[in-house]
Amino acid sequence: MKKFSIASIAVAALAASVAIMPSANAVDEVTIFGGFGGDQAKGFQEELDAFGAANGIKVTYTTLASYDTDIRVKVKAGQAPNIGMWPQPGGLLEYSSVLEPIDSLKSVDLASIKKSLVPGWAGLATKGGKTFGLPVSANVKSLVWYNPASFKAAGLKVPKTDADMTKLTNTIKSKKLGYPWCIGIESGGATGWAATDWMEEYVLRYGGEAQYTAWWKGKLAWSSPTVQKAAKKFAEVALTKGNVNGGGKAIAATGFGTTAALFATGKSKCFMMRQGSFITDFFPDAIKAAYKANDFTNVGVFKLPAPAGTTDAVLGGGDLAAAFDDNAATQKVLNFILSDKLGQGEMLKTYPSYLSAHKTFPSAGYANPITKKIAGILATAKLFGFDGSDLAPAVVNATEWKELTNWISGKKTQKQAFAAIDASWNKA
Repeated sequence: MKKFSIASIAVAALAASVAIMPSANAVDEVTIFGGFGGDQAKGFQEELDAFGAANGIKVTYTTLASYDTDIRVKVKAGQAPNIGMWPQPGGLLEYSSVLEPIDSLKSVDLASIKKSLVPGWAGLATKGGKTFGLPVSANVKSLVWYNPASFKAAGLKVPKTDADMTKLTNTIKSKKLGYPWCIGIESGGATGWAATDWMEEYVLRYGGEAQYTAWWKGKLAWSSPTVQKAAKKFAEVALTKGNVNGGGKAIAATGFGTTAALFATGKSKCFMMRQGSFITDFFPDAIKAAYKANDFTNVGVFKLPAPAGTTDAVLGGGDLAAAFDDNAATQKVLNFILSDKLGQGEMLKTYPSYLSAHKTFPSAGYANPITKKIAGILATAKLFGFDGSDLAPAVVNATEWKELTNWISGKKTQKQAFAAIDASWNKA
């Protein structure tokens, strides 16, 4: 029989008395770690503050600059937050053993949340029949940004088809107006991710849903006809002489965010940039201010045209949230950020490029016409494909970034780079 000392009994009694007599000022606390930064982080925190104030919860959001690396360090050190937000479903599922299945969280209305999502989002972070993560935000990547002032000055028109876009590219070169494309894939420790987006755009279109899914799951090789066709199309845009200032070597050495400043100011003489809806974060301050004020003199966007005879699909991504515990306060906050209520407060006022993954999100909430246009592209997508490299295992993801950079910069042939990516599945 276990023996208890009088002192231990006294301590237990004191602890019990404290537990049932909380301070009048006691507030539940919930911590969230994610990759949101800048105005997006500010808008997110403002909505969390409002929700927290109404529910007696102090919610603190912290930006992790290199989320994949930083969250790993935090978890290993026993410093996991209550809620984490991953930009990669594959990365999220690596923590499934220490995360709470959302199915088991009684205060999270899982059925309603799934029902309100745009098709293709509900099953991104599932394992063993259980849901571990759902989207907090969305982004659309099948977009081409341009500077309306530059187009007008050069007498150029926005292309409606892939053939139109090719013709426009050739016109810019033949008239010696500048470079048709602004492309950069340098991003520090994540250099190369922007190149995976280009490949995904065309594998999704040429291969449709079945082949695209098989590809990111490692069941369709990079040497397959469909992926080779996608690579050829990407190379026609990015690696054809005169299409990008400096060619492949420059693409590999140019920051993806730097390209946003190049085209928006009109000083670089590059006319088009294929990039996600989040690129507005990287506009120069003056352009950002004008964009917030609905001044689109220097910012325009159109959907990336699909090659003739292919699927008119939309590629995108987003941040998915998951819980490290089942505390009551954690569940309440998670239910809020996973619902279509997030974004209906201060978020869009502070960060006008925010997109909800919910088809039930009121379109009237998008005061910025360009964001509203992009939201419409997402909501009406005939086929939506989530970023394939973000769904793949981390080792495959990292290899894709590295090897596509090697190919584009000329350090490896396409065949060598693609073979290395296929081989990385043996380590997954």
